[in-house]
Amino acid sequence: MATETISPETTKESGAQTSPSSPRSSRKKNRRIILIASGIGLVLILLLIFFVAGRSKEAKPIVVTVEKAAIRTITQVVSATGKVYPETEVKLSPEVSGEIVELPVKEGDVVKRGQLLFKINPQLTRTQVDQAQAALSAAKAASLRAKAEELRTAEEFRRTEQLFKQKLVSETEYLAAKTSAEVAKANAEAAIYDVQRLESQLKQAREQLSRTVVTAPINGTITVLSAKVGERVVGSIQMAGTEILRVADLSTMEIRVDVNENDIVNVKIGDTARVSIDAYPNRKFTGVVREIANAAKTKGLGTQEEITNFEVKIRILDHNGLLRPGMSGNADIETFTAKDVLTVPIQSVTVRASESGMTAEELSRKREEQVRQTDGSAELINEKMRQQQEKADRAKLLRVVFVKRGDRVQMVPVETGIADNAYIEIRKGDIKVGDEVISGSYRAISRELKDSARVILEVPGAKK
Repeated sequence: MATETISPETTKESGAQTSPSSPRSSRKKNRRIILIASGIGLVLILLLIFFVAGRSKEAKPIVVTVEKAAIRTITQVVSATGKVYPETEVKLSPEVSGEIVELPVKEGDVVKRGQLLFKINPQLTRTQVDQAQAALSAAKAASLRAKAEELRTAEEFRRTEQLFKQKLVSETEYLAAKTSAEVAKANAEAAIYDVQRLESQLKQAREQLSRTVVTAPINGTITVLSAKVGERVVGSIQMAGTEILRVADLSTMEIRVDVNENDIVNVKIGDTARVSIDAYPNRKFTGVVREIANAAKTKGLGTQEEITNFEVKIRILDHNGLLRPGMSGNADIETFTAKDVLTVPIQSVTVRASESGMTAEELSRKREEQVRQTDGSAELINEKMRQQQEKADRAKLLRVVFVKRGDRVQMVPVETGIADNAYIEIRKGDIKVGDEVISGSYRAISRELKDSARVILEVPGAKK
């Protein structure tokens, strides 16, 4: 068996032949590693870009304020503005025309019932009284003559009748005597009636004379004086007379306010009212509703600004003589009180569409956009159809409250009850005592907030 012997030279040659292939293989491996690492880095960079872009697209949190739902006692209030008036005020005009000759009072004077207020020149009416008296005297004299004539003709007729029965006078003489007696009797009766007529005229003339003197009908204060001595005024017997003055009882004052037709159904006689007078900004007066008008007062009839109100008279109980007629004020009428009910701030309750969650403003913009996309057919949409669409949109609106859950809000549909100036009763809805409800801002509640929107609490003193 032969044994092959490998010489050192042969070994060197083969080593020389294999050594060039090893560096090339290493370089290829290094390039593959670099490419793989570059790909992984590129993917990471793209993922980072996408993540940052996604974070930037996410809506910024809405700045809000919150207040906790709580159990409170609230009183429903109907507010209205008006003017202060005396409960009793008498406008005085003369019943007879003429010149004012006496006016012993001035504005602000306190007068008693029966006290002289003013006097009209009585000369003309006194003359009329004298004429009526003279006419009555003449009528009474004529009545006496007629009565005497009646007695004379009656006696003559009696004698003629006896003679006629004895056939001593003719029938013609008998009938003439009878006629004369009947005429005399009628004249006597007419004279009596004439006396009664003239007595009535004299009484009327005397009443006219007495009306030239005007006295205070009530105890009160002269609140208005619009005439002076020497002025001629028109009487009120046949037309609207000249107003001379007004007497008012300032011990009982009231404020007359106009209550909207939507609120008047809640107001009752006897309801308590808190009255604020502009002249006394730091004081509240207590009042009670004493009268509610049955007929409405309408302003702007037939226009878009048409308003229907009812006048309500509120007696002010504790004015202590501080009020003057004509002062402006505001009355908060307490119509109903609910004790120990769940309440939230009144501004927290807003409206959203039941299906889409859109605000009323967004629904309005959507309607306008639909009209613009009708390509000229908008002219076919008349006012009635527009109103019907608005009515349908309003029917979709729900009352909702936004409740803070963590860093987001939940839109909770609610059923509300009565409200006062600050809080409103929650009758139904997924709200519990202590829940943080969104109470501001108005823009956030009415326009910006949606269900599950991110929110952040407003920092007190931070710039908005």
